[in-house]
Amino acid sequence: MLKLRELHEVPVLYELMTHPEVFPYVRQKANTLDELYFLTKQTIEAEQNRELISRTILDEFQQPIGTINLFDIEENYGFLATWIGKPYFGKGYNRQAKDMFFDELFLTQGIDGIFMKVRKTNIRSLKAVLKLPYIALANETYPGVFSKVNPEEEIYDLFVITKENYLSYKQFSHVEAPMTGEVVS
Repeated sequence: MLKLRELHEVPVLYELMTHPEVFPYVRQKANTLDELYFLTKQTIEAEQNRELISRTILDEFQQPIGTINLFDIEENYGFLATWIGKPYFGKGYNRQAKDMFFDELFLTQGIDGIFMKVRKTNIRSLKAVLKLPYIALANETYPGVFSKVNPEEEIYDLFVITKENYLSYKQFSHVEAPMTGEVVS
């Protein structure tokens, strides 16, 4: 469902990214196919330098349907940016991709926290974020980061997923049944 970014997937991702219901919410916008090739090449190089972590989201047929990224990594915290193509909205891919990406970030990449800034007017993203049981509103708990993402006016809400909250949720969401030893979710 997730894989390292590759240049050969750019044409498919470009087609999906440029849809009017997707494009406004993409962090690494490309106005042309060539520009997306360039940005993807830069992304691959930045990941090799540990400046970011980026994956392509795949559907069940191993076709690219979007990207999930951790940008601006500082002191083992970074900012999440995800987009999925319009034909794949509402099919559960976003949640599956996040779960897999968070497992990788917290268990193998040494990340301690993930920030998500969500435009207060982006109802689709706010609904998706609020479905995550391990997320916390961070407007007040991380005031320095909140003011960085809202330098002039409050456009974004800030959320955080800490390694501790995420792993606690994962541990307690799969509890063994007392007598049978079966896993209950």
